This record gives sequence, structure tokens and C-alpha cells, in this order.
Amino acid sequence: MSNASSSSEAVDVSDGAAAGALPYAGVELGGTKCVCTLAFGPDRVLDQRTVPTTSPDETLPALLAILHDWDAKGGFAALGIASFGPIDLDPRSTDYGQILATNKPRWPGTDVLGTLSAPFSVPVGLDTDVNGAALAEIAWGSGQGMEDFAYVTIGTGIGVGLIVHGQPTRGFAHSEWGHMRVPRLASDDHPSVCNFHDDCVEGLASGSALVSRLAGRGVSELAENDPVWEPIVKYIAAMAHALVCGAAPRRIAIGGGVLTAQPHLLARIEDALAKSLNGYMQLPEGEQYVCRPALDGMAGPLGSIALAIAAGKAG
Repeated sequence: MSNASSSSEAVDVSDGAAAGALPYAGVELGGTKCVCTLAFGPDRVLDQRTVPTTSPDETLPALLAILHDWDAKGGFAALGIASFGPIDLDPRSTDYGQILATNKPRWPGTDVLGTLSAPFSVPVGLDTDVNGAALAEIAWGSGQGMEDFAYVTIGTGIGVGLIVHGQPTRGFAHSEWGHMRVPRLASDDHPSVCNFHDDCVEGLASGSALVSRLAGRGVSELAENDPVWEPIVKYIAAMAHALVCGAAPRRIAIGGGVLTAQPHLLARIEDALAKSLNGYMQLPEGEQYVCRPALDGMAGPLGSIALAIAAGKAG
């Protein structure tokens, strides 16, 4: 197997494409789709391909086929894998690189790292998709110059990449802010879509939860004053409150399909966050605190490239 490492050290992506250098390969595994990227960085993307996230038996071979194609056409200097979670990121664990308990059928126990890295003799970087996206935003986007930053994606699920002192937070596992429990609104009795929790943010306010609440209506069709937004804003703001009180990131960038379709939610979430803090903590002045990722939909794919660059530097 390749020499794999998780991003437990600050990521340095400062180098560009030196003459004759090989590009970096990255795989972002998301809840709905996987994106393979061959690039030197955001300003020089050589190839990018998308694979639907279905079953491991279908998805992983399709991803491998792309990597083999790039390898045959000149190769790559390092590989970055940014995967949905939960995933085991402890190199000492027998389950290192495997998907753990997840709402996605057939994926628990899947060896993502081993399957994607074994055929290639290159350095490999591994982390969650949201940690990768957060590191990409710090390197090239809305978190530049910051060592304390949070990236939130609201899509099929809710993920948070929290960077503290330049490093993704890590304890016995990576953080799972999307599964923190929040107080329900008194008027909200809609069932959670999470198989594990009746009242977590992902179960109540993710894209999947929103679709469940809409009963057939399209997200892009909703008016800004639609009542469905009240619980979504409330629960996301409650999670942001916890992030601010627990780690005080200098900025929170929120992306994903829901925010892309309804950008007005950003200002509403920041307003609800400020009201929730109630003057006890003052958000940084100046630019918008709750903002869009500057890399937009490329934050996730470029996260895998950031991990590959860091792995290449580590050797």
C-alpha cells in the first residue's frame, strides 16, 4: 500500500507547478457524487471527472479506473483522498481508512483508503471531505490568512471542517458537528431523516431533511419568506453558536447545494447567530462572518488536491 497519512499537521500548499513537475491527483467522495481532479492547484486544473456515489462495488472501481488512466498518461506526484464520513483517520487503527457508521447503505466497513491507494506508489493524504474543503479555503479561498476557520456544507448531509491553529481538529475521531443535538422549535415535530438521532442538525436541517419537509416541492422554487426556512435557519445557527463558543473560528463559510439554491440564508443564519450569542461574544467586525466559500463548488474537489500537495511535501 502507498505511504498514507492523515492531515494531522498544518497543510502547506504554497508550491506551484515547477518545471517538469507532476500534477496531483485528488478524489473527493461525497454523499451524492465523487469528483476526481488532476491539478497543480486552482489555477491549473488539468482534468476533472465525476462519478455518482452509489454502492462501493460500483463507485470505487469507477474511481480507480480514472486514477489508472491518469497514471498511464504520465502519472501524478501524490494522491489526496477527501471522503465523506465517518471514516477512521487513526493510522494506528486496524480500521484506518475505512468508512464507519453512516446513514449510507452498504458503505460501513468499506476500505476507501486501501482500495484507492494500493495500486499506486505515491504519497497519499487522507482526511474527511469537509476538512479537505476547509484546508482548500484557507489555502486559496475565504480563509486565507486564517489559522482558525470553519467550513460547513449543507447537502445530502451536514459536514463541518473545523481548523484550529492551522490543523483539523482530531481526538479519538474526527469531529461530527452535523450530528450535534439541537433544541427543537416548539412548532417543529417533523421526523428526523437521521437513522441515529431524532434531533441532530443533519437530521433536521440537511438537504435531505429539507426535501423531506417539502413533500415534493423543489428547493429552488421556494420563496425567501417560506415558513420552511425558520427551522432550517434556527438549527444551523444553533450549530454555529456551538462552533463559536467552542472554537471561535475567525470565519464560518457555508456551502453546499441548499445554500447555492437559496443564498439569502447566509445573512439570516448570521443574524440568528448574533441573536443567539446575545452580546456575550462579539463576532469579528468587517467582512461578513458567515459567508460563501470563495472557491464555491470547487472547495471540495480542491480539498483533495490540498491533501495531495501536503502528502507530497511530507514525502
